[in-house]
Amino acid sequence: MNRKKIVSGLLGVFVIVAILGGLLIAKKASEAAETDTEMDEKKLQRKVKNRLADEKSPYLQQHAENPVDWYPWGEEAFARARAEDKPVFLSIGYSTCHWCHVMAHESFEDEQVAALMNEAFINIKVDREERPDIDDLYMTACQMMTGSGGWPLTIIMTPDKKPFFAATYIPKANRYGRLGMIELIPRIVDLWRNEREKADEAAEKIVVHLQSATAVGQSDGTEILDRRHFEASARVLWERFDTLHGGFGDRPKFPTPHKYTFLLRHWRRTGNAQSLEIVDKTLSAMRAGGLFDQVGFGFHRYSTDRQWLVPHFEKMLYDQALLAPTYLEAYQATGRADFAQTAREIFAYVRRDLSSPDGGFYSAEDADSEGEEGKFYVFTHSELQEILGEEDATFAAEVFGARPGGNFVDEAAGGPTGTNILHQPFHREEIEKRTGLDHAELEARMERIRKRLFAARAKRVRPHLDDKVLTDWNGLMIAAFARGGQVLDEPELTDTARRAAAFIEAKLSEPDGRLRHRYRDGEADIPGFLDDYAFYAWGLLELYEATFNTAYLQRALELTGHIMAHFHDAENGGFFFSADDAESLLVRRKDLNDGALPAGNSVALFVLVKLARLTGDAKLEAVAAETIDAFASSVKRTPGEFTHFLSAVDFAYGPSFEVVIAGREGAADTKALLQAARKVYQPAMVVVFRPTDDEAPAIADLAPYVRDYGLVNGSAAAYVCEKYVCKKPTTDPERLAALLVPGDD
Repeated sequence: MNRKKIVSGLLGVFVIVAILGGLLIAKKASEAAETDTEMDEKKLQRKVKNRLADEKSPYLQQHAENPVDWYPWGEEAFARARAEDKPVFLSIGYSTCHWCHVMAHESFEDEQVAALMNEAFINIKVDREERPDIDDLYMTACQMMTGSGGWPLTIIMTPDKKPFFAATYIPKANRYGRLGMIELIPRIVDLWRNEREKADEAAEKIVVHLQSATAVGQSDGTEILDRRHFEASARVLWERFDTLHGGFGDRPKFPTPHKYTFLLRHWRRTGNAQSLEIVDKTLSAMRAGGLFDQVGFGFHRYSTDRQWLVPHFEKMLYDQALLAPTYLEAYQATGRADFAQTAREIFAYVRRDLSSPDGGFYSAEDADSEGEEGKFYVFTHSELQEILGEEDATFAAEVFGARPGGNFVDEAAGGPTGTNILHQPFHREEIEKRTGLDHAELEARMERIRKRLFAARAKRVRPHLDDKVLTDWNGLMIAAFARGGQVLDEPELTDTARRAAAFIEAKLSEPDGRLRHRYRDGEADIPGFLDDYAFYAWGLLELYEATFNTAYLQRALELTGHIMAHFHDAENGGFFFSADDAESLLVRRKDLNDGALPAGNSVALFVLVKLARLTGDAKLEAVAAETIDAFASSVKRTPGEFTHFLSAVDFAYGPSFEVVIAGREGAADTKALLQAARKVYQPAMVVVFRPTDDEAPAIADLAPYVRDYGLVNGSAAAYVCEKYVCKKPTTDPERLAALLVPGDD
C-alpha cells in the first residue's frame, strides 16, 4: 500500500496517541494517596510472587516479584479482560534490555503505579525472544502509530487483541515532555469508559493496516529482479556510508553484518573497489572500537556514537553468530590475518561465556551489572595502574586509548563517568613507531596486558546471563562455527558446531522432526517459527560441508520439507513466520526485512538454493524462483533494506559453482583439494564429497548426480560445475582454485 495512504489512514490513530501520549503536560502527579515511606514499607513486606514465577523465561522471572498482577500471554488473561471489560496492558521486552530494566525499576516495582495498572488493566508480560511472532506484530503496530519502535514495547489493546495505543519506554512521572505512567493511566481509563468509540476506531484502523502490510509477497508475476537491483542496493549503501568512521549513517550505529557480506558479493561480481573498501574500513573500525570487548572478546550490541567508541554493552549471541562469518569472508577476500583473528576471538568468547555444558548456546549477556550499564567492562586510570603497575599502565593507556579523566561519556547519566572504554585508536604501524617495538613484540606485550586485565575483571560482578537456548540463534551460531572450521582449518570449531546440533536434536526436536523454539531449565517449549527451521537448516548445511556427514544434509532436507508443509504460502509465494497450526494472532505475518537478524524468508531462500545445488533437485530450484518473484516488488521499492535476500538471489542467479571432490576419505590429496576450495572467496559455491572408498556412498542417495564421479589416474579429483555443466576434472589444488573464479576456464 502507498505510504502516503497509510499515513492518511492512520491520522485518527495519531490523534489518539497524541491525546494519550501527553504531548502537552497537563499537571503533576503529586496526588498520590501514599507517601514514599509507606511505599517502601509495602515493598519490604511484599514477598508474594505473581503468575510469572512459574515461567521459564529469564525476562518474565525478573518480573515475578513485581506488585503488578502480571499474566503470561495466554487465554486466561484475555478471558478475564473480556469478563471484566478491561483493556489489556501488554509489555514486551527481554532480559538483557537496559531500558526494560529502567522502566521495571521505576514503574513495575512501584506500588503506586502497580495499583493503578491493576485497577485499570489486565497486564501481560511477553519475552520478545520467546515470542517473536507477538513482538513482530505489535512492534509493527507501534511503528505505524508512532513512527518508531524499540524496547520496552508498550501496547494497550482491546480484549480481542486489537491495539489502540503504543509507546516504548514510559517514565513513572512526567519528564521532558514525555507523559508518565501516573498521568497516562487515568487518561486511558477515561478514554475507555467515556470515549470507547475512539479507541475502537483506532484499533480497527490499525488492524486494517496490519493486514495490508502483510500483503507483502503477493506478486502479480510482472515484477522481475535483475542485476540492476543489486547495483541499486550497492548505491544506497555507498550513499549511507560514513567515509570518516565507517558504518552507515550517523548514530547509533549497528553492525548489520549482512550489508557487508552483500557488498563483498557485489565486489566479487563487479570488481568495484568501493564496495570492498567499505567492508575493509568498517570491519577494521568495529574491531578497534569500544564496540568490541578488547579484554574478553565478543561484540556488544551497537555503538551509541558515530566513532564506534561507546557501545550499548549487552552482548547478543546472534551478533557473534553473524559477525564471525563476516570477518571470515573478509579474510578470504582480502587475506588480512587480523580479520581471521577477530573471528577466532568471537569464537573464543562464545565457547567460554555463552556455551552450555550440554553444547547449546545461551542467548545473551546484560549491559548492566550492579545496576550500572557497562560497569563490568570499563576501567579507571587508577585501576589500570593498580592492576598493571606504572610502566605497563602507561603503555596500556596509550595502546587502548585510556585517559586519566576517562573517555566514557554516558549520555543517559548526563556526563562523564571517569572511566575508560578500552579501544585501539591507532593502527598497529603507528603504535610500533610510538613504542619502538616490532610487530611480534607489540602483539606479545598487548596479549600479556590483556590477560592481566581479564583476570582482574573476572573478579567483578558479572552481568546477568540469559541462559535460555533458542533454536534459531543456535542455528546461526552452528553455521558460524562450521564455517570457521572450514576456512580456518581448525577442527575444534567444527566439533563445537557438532555438539550444538546434537543438543538441538536431543532437546528441541520432536519425534516427528519438527522443532521447538526455546529450551531452558529442562523444558523445551513454543512451536518453532520459520526462523528456527531456516536458520537451523543453514547451520546443518554448513556442518555438512565441514564434515561431509550426510546425516546433516538429510536433516536439512527434512526441515525444508516441514517449511514447505507448514509455512509456505502456496498461493502467493514466500513463507509465513508462524506455522499453519500455530496460535492465531490478528494477522499471519510474512517477514522480509533484513534487520539485526536476516529475515526468515531470506535465509529460507538461501537454504533452498543451496540444497538445490547440493542435491540437483530442480523442484527446490522452482520454489526458490517463486520466492524471488513473490518479493520482487518489495525489494525493488527499497533495495537497501533486503541485502541478505539479495545475497541469496545472487547465489540463485549465479554464476555459481558446484564442486564435487572424489577421493579417499582422509587422504592427503583429498585434503589438499578441500583446502584449496575453502581458501578461495567464492560464496556462490557448494562442495560435495564423493568418497571413492565406498561403491555406493550415502551421498549418492541424496545427490544422484555424484555417482559418475571418481578418481583420475588414481588421484583425488575435483569436478567443477556451473549450473550442472561441468569442466574437465583436475587433480591440481591450484588449478581448482583458479576454476572457482568467474570467467576463468
